[in-house]
Amino acid sequence: MRQHRSSAGGVSRADRDARARDWSEIQERMLVPLYEAVYERLEVGPATRVLGLGCGSGLALLMAAARGATVTGVDESRPERLALARQRLLPETWGTRPRGDTRLAEGTPEDVADADSPAYTLVTSFEPIGCLAGDSEGLGERLASAVPIAERGAPVVLAGWGPPERCATSSVLRVATKLADPLRSTGSWRPALRDDLEEVAHRAGLEPDGSGRVACPFGYADVDSAVRGLLSTGLFDAAIAATDQVQVNKELTESLHPHQRRDGTVWMPNVFRYLIARVP
Repeated sequence: MRQHRSSAGGVSRADRDARARDWSEIQERMLVPLYEAVYERLEVGPATRVLGLGCGSGLALLMAAARGATVTGVDESRPERLALARQRLLPETWGTRPRGDTRLAEGTPEDVADADSPAYTLVTSFEPIGCLAGDSEGLGERLASAVPIAERGAPVVLAGWGPPERCATSSVLRVATKLADPLRSTGSWRPALRDDLEEVAHRAGLEPDGSGRVACPFGYADVDSAVRGLLSTGLFDAAIAATDQVQVNKELTESLHPHQRRDGTVWMPNVFRYLIARVP
């Protein structure tokens, strides 16, 4: 769920902290099947040096580190999530297995560039694109800045939403575009296109080298958890700025009712696509 900068300037620090916790505790795990599929395919292990772009609260990096990889994460716009990543990944959290080679930075790949360190052998950008118009803005620039510190031929992994007909959450996310700009909601929403990821890779000077699809269902204990998890993505921030929190909560809750099961849980099957590109 790609994070967008909020146009609402009045979000309190407490709200930002709560959103980060909701992301870490509720929403982030929905993409675990994607992380696992990529790491298995690329045989991530002790010889791998991972650079995670937009690393958020660090679950994908933690999974790579559990495989023995050396991990570095950067995130330029979400310090609250990065603080949670530090709790998960910095040496003092590893007990008797310190990881002094783990690095986390608020910023861009240039902020972790080090002439004395080996080049990265894997670059990941796991935030899915291809759901809202313009949601790949800035990604190409981050990828281009990561290329100089990656090994030649290193894989770069991009992720995207699958076709709307295979992503139940698509209907829920339409609420965000409708409320954010009702006069242009049709233009704000667009279906994922097959070549979205390839276009981003080409703009960054990367060479596509394979892709795959992974089922990533969004499952929640109840509607309240679903609302909190989806709000934590940041995709509804513009809608909140254009209307108010109460209206967004109300319409988001209503959009979830078709996905609520008899036991109260919420279940939305989704398919995500990933692209493996190579550093030239």
